[in-house]
Amino acid sequence: MNLGAPFDFAAGWLQEYAVLPLLYNLGLMQWEEWSFGWSLFAVYGVAQVIVALLICWPLEHLWPVERWEDHRAEWVDILYTLINRVGFLPLVTFVLFSQIQMSINGLLADEGLVSPTLERLVPWFEGRPVATFLVYAIVLDCGEYWRHRLSHVFDWWYGLHALHHAQRQMTFWSDDRNHVLDEVIGFLWFTVLALLMGVPPLQFPMLVLLLRLLESMSHANARIRFGWLGERLLVSPRFHRAHHGTTAAGRLSVNYGGVLPWWDMVFGTADFSHDFVKTGDPTAAEVLATGSYFQQQTAGLRRMWSGLGS
Repeated sequence: MNLGAPFDFAAGWLQEYAVLPLLYNLGLMQWEEWSFGWSLFAVYGVAQVIVALLICWPLEHLWPVERWEDHRAEWVDILYTLINRVGFLPLVTFVLFSQIQMSINGLLADEGLVSPTLERLVPWFEGRPVATFLVYAIVLDCGEYWRHRLSHVFDWWYGLHALHHAQRQMTFWSDDRNHVLDEVIGFLWFTVLALLMGVPPLQFPMLVLLLRLLESMSHANARIRFGWLGERLLVSPRFHRAHHGTTAAGRLSVNYGGVLPWWDMVFGTADFSHDFVKTGDPTAAEVLATGSYFQQQTAGLRRMWSGLGS
């Protein structure tokens, strides 16, 4: 039984009736060969959003940390999620990564060199795709820890990242609440590390989807603990909520890990003592918390600019 058949069918339908007509009307048919790959990635993105919704929505309603009468602030987060998981970002992620990797492989081949891969470095991984996928995920998560931690060190960078921390009504939708420039930096960081490891093009989007799905769950507005051992194996909503606490803005934050708490434990930034704290950044302008998508993007640029001068 081919478990991927429904996704292939949905991607083929999306490609034929939406993506190809759009490319044709925009005069971008040179991207036709990548259209199915993007369509498949977008379909997986939709599936990811549905899975996160099916898991997190009941948890947030059965065991919420907070209840709010006004949910308007959440709608902007939903828009961020749709853009980042289904819309423009998957297109850029899939196409650019594939193009960059093909160009690098071509340049290396011209010089008589072979691109590095995990299997070439450690022959044991040859023919073990699940093992290589897990290693890639662990290393990329470590890279994400350092990217995230550095975004709290530099004032200009935190000026962008403050948009993510400004949300006082944090839910699983809030994971994608990021400034577009912060997303570009994150994409470049993630891509360079993946290229250095030789991540295959078809595994790259799956790694992005898996890690982002787990990160979405860690943002859930749910009183979920994994226990003493579990919280040292996987980032829980309680563990990550401490990172979004009102007293943990900027350089004072803790618990930077996105999926694995190991890096916080190794590098001295883990804090397991907090319970379910209030979220938000008191230093952020109100528009970063409750403004529209474009208002938040503009306010993020203003804060970044002010951070460059400090």
